[in-house]
Amino acid sequence: MSELRFNVVEKAFRAKPLEIAVPSERPAEYFGKYVFNREKMFKYLPAPVYARLADAMDNGAALDREVADQVAEGMKRWAMELGVTHYTHWFQPLTEGTAEKHDAFIEHDGKGGMLEEFSGKLLVQQEPDASSFPNGGIRNTFEARGYSAWDPSSPVFVVDDTLCIPTVFIAYTGESLDYKAPLLKALSAVNKAAVEVCHYFDPEVKKVMAYLGWEQEYFLVDAGLYAARPDLLLTGRTLMGHEASKNQQLEDHYFGAIPTRVAAFMKDLEIQALELGIPVKTRHNEVAPNQFELAPIFEECNLAVDHNMLLMSLMRKVARTHGFRVLLHEKPFKGVNGSGKHNNWSLGTDTGVLLMAPGKTAEENLRFITFVVNTLMAVYRHNGLLKASIMSATNAHRLGANEAPPAIISSFLGKQLSKVLDHMEESSTDELVSLGGKHGMKLDIPQIPELLIDNTDRNRTSPFAFTGNRFEFRAVGSEANCASAMIALNAAVAEQLVEFKKEVDGLVEKGEPKISAIIQVIRKYIKECKPIRFDGNGYSEEWKAEAARRGLDCETSCPLIFDRYLTPESIRMFESTGVMTQKELEARNEVKWETYTKKIQIEARVLGDLVMNHIVPVATEYQTKLIDNVYKMKSVFAEEEARTLSAENMAIIRKIAEHTTYIKEHVDAMVEARKVANKIASEREKAIAYHDTIAPMLEEIRYHIDKLELIVDDRMWTLPKYRELLFIR
Repeated sequence: MSELRFNVVEKAFRAKPLEIAVPSERPAEYFGKYVFNREKMFKYLPAPVYARLADAMDNGAALDREVADQVAEGMKRWAMELGVTHYTHWFQPLTEGTAEKHDAFIEHDGKGGMLEEFSGKLLVQQEPDASSFPNGGIRNTFEARGYSAWDPSSPVFVVDDTLCIPTVFIAYTGESLDYKAPLLKALSAVNKAAVEVCHYFDPEVKKVMAYLGWEQEYFLVDAGLYAARPDLLLTGRTLMGHEASKNQQLEDHYFGAIPTRVAAFMKDLEIQALELGIPVKTRHNEVAPNQFELAPIFEECNLAVDHNMLLMSLMRKVARTHGFRVLLHEKPFKGVNGSGKHNNWSLGTDTGVLLMAPGKTAEENLRFITFVVNTLMAVYRHNGLLKASIMSATNAHRLGANEAPPAIISSFLGKQLSKVLDHMEESSTDELVSLGGKHGMKLDIPQIPELLIDNTDRNRTSPFAFTGNRFEFRAVGSEANCASAMIALNAAVAEQLVEFKKEVDGLVEKGEPKISAIIQVIRKYIKECKPIRFDGNGYSEEWKAEAARRGLDCETSCPLIFDRYLTPESIRMFESTGVMTQKELEARNEVKWETYTKKIQIEARVLGDLVMNHIVPVATEYQTKLIDNVYKMKSVFAEEEARTLSAENMAIIRKIAEHTTYIKEHVDAMVEARKVANKIASEREKAIAYHDTIAPMLEEIRYHIDKLELIVDDRMWTLPKYRELLFIR
């Protein structure tokens, strides 16, 4: 088996970058080539149908079957010109991935032949088996019906020979079984609530959009090396492996020259992404060896989520072409940085105003402060829920590991904005508002310079940082569907804005001037949400103690963190905004607990298999060689001299025996612990048992395996080592 390791190492070492066929057009010309965007809609649809579809996309207007039939016909004509033969409803079940079932356009023509058809009925709705996807008990095997329904706000696109239709996925009884349906509801809720608040400042605002710009981090590993590591293949991370002598300590990989083979992969990926309408913009080396990042221009939140899901699928496909495997696990390698997916979130109006950006007048800055402070209030009130929205068995390895935000949600604002809020808190309402004759209200709010966008410092330890004209939710994991975090954040902000308007209107009804009422409520919120503001080192032990004193959620157990979805505050928030019902929340938590258990269970099984079939046999074989050497030394040298000369080998023999004994005993104990945990009926209690009992065993066993890796003859070790996985490109 060690021959396989050295063969794949040699092959990886000799691999050359592929030649990429670059389109003759400029990127702006082939951007969206395979997307049924507005330009294609205008070309392939009758004008009245185009207008109706645009109204549905922009304003959520309903589409009748006649219009859907004409849209489907136009889509089919466009797709067939690209060689498309199939269509699929493309949706996002609770698996963190995407799902699709491909059907051909063909139908019987009634004359023994066939014809190609695609009706509005097929465009709008299909019936996948809901019981075969994670559903938390909402659908049983004997109650299998579910529906996928077209989302007109996200453009249809073509991949290979298939027309892909973004859809929501719901149960026959109406509950959402995916990420898109509640995301659309959360975006609708924040739109409605934000528009109402915007009317205090501009009555012309009719719509507020949530924007998202994600930053996708990932590792690339040679395909041969990947295949020779069963743990990477089956779990997405290395369950064992001693750190390489050199990893990231020289800080020479970050923003370094991109390796040529990787650059070819990136170029190919970017071309295909642009053709699919994904506006990728930035690429660079990340901190860890063989770690990289790709980021697009920000987009409307729903579309950005779809594009990220599509991009992750595309990354896996393109990586294979280039002889790589892309690792999206949050912590594939111990001892070097893990991967995240920073979510840059903001709100903007249909009048072109970014609500998280400071303005040029005092009133514009009051609007800016209004939305920033309400966001802080939402984060403060639901900090435990926001942590739950990004928590998973895989992201738990990354959070708090001196490379990523801690498992405590706080917000960094920077000195300038903090100074503004402190000034408002310390001043009275009368001091902040003074009458200015014909010029109306004058606000004593320190002018925020336009340079703020570039003048806000960065705090890498903050999970939710203000970065000039947006908030950056940095705790999101690289493998995650961004929708999970965006559902919680947008719903929480929507609830908060509704509460804000209620309080302001209450003061206005009592005779308080509007501006004065806004400032009064904002001042109260600034004081109330102050515990969520933290500009210091989030990695420090002092912060953990301070956060607990402030009443922030400091829980670190993944299964227990999921409980935050089912607190009375969370249920009330989701139900009041119309995003999810208590039944849907309970079902999703069942899925989360079950998924957590299964991931740890798979890791335990894989580790047990590797121990018995790789680690212990190799260590024992090397130990036997050393024992043979000791006996032979006795036949060559005098007894005392042989003992002296063999002392080091005897020490190694003893160490191998100690490590292998510990490993075998604890693997057996882990198997028994799994048997006990598997008998627990409650998914929540079972997940807790796996977290508290089995997950720690994985690390304990790993410690001894990694010690053996340092001892055993390198020529005998069967699994590719960190120095090979991380430094062969």
